[in-house]
Amino acid sequence: MSLLDTIGSLVGKSPEGGGQQAMVSAALEFVNSQPGGLNGLIERFKEKGLGDVVTSWVSNGDNQPISADALHGVLGSDTVTNLAAKAGVQPDQVTGLLSQILPHVVNAATPEGEVPAEGKLNSTTVLGALGGLASLFGKGNA
Repeated sequence: MSLLDTIGSLVGKSPEGGGQQAMVSAALEFVNSQPGGLNGLIERFKEKGLGDVVTSWVSNGDNQPISADALHGVLGSDTVTNLAAKAGVQPDQVTGLLSQILPHVVNAATPEGEVPAEGKLNSTTVLGALGGLASLFGKGNA
């Protein structure tokens, strides 16, 4: 089972969960495809004045929220459109979903409060912590 299949199974495959599942997959692929991986993404946040937000996701403290509009500003319209196509959702849904998912993905990838040197998400670390994502989408305790 691939990393993306495993994450999909954590989030759930019901019709209403399909967009979220695809968005988690697209988010992981997006982070790992950045020049510098997670380090590159962190730089994009810092360039847009949101370094404190992304730093909170890496640190061991509470994650600061990010609005869909602020995330759109960091990613840019081209990236949002590409992520929407990969996830099979409308572009206007991407930043709303990602604003919920991305803090958890980054937090899960940095459990010791440090970005891996290569900046790539470690599947074992991320998968170990992503079980909680299911609750974000109503897939937790029934």
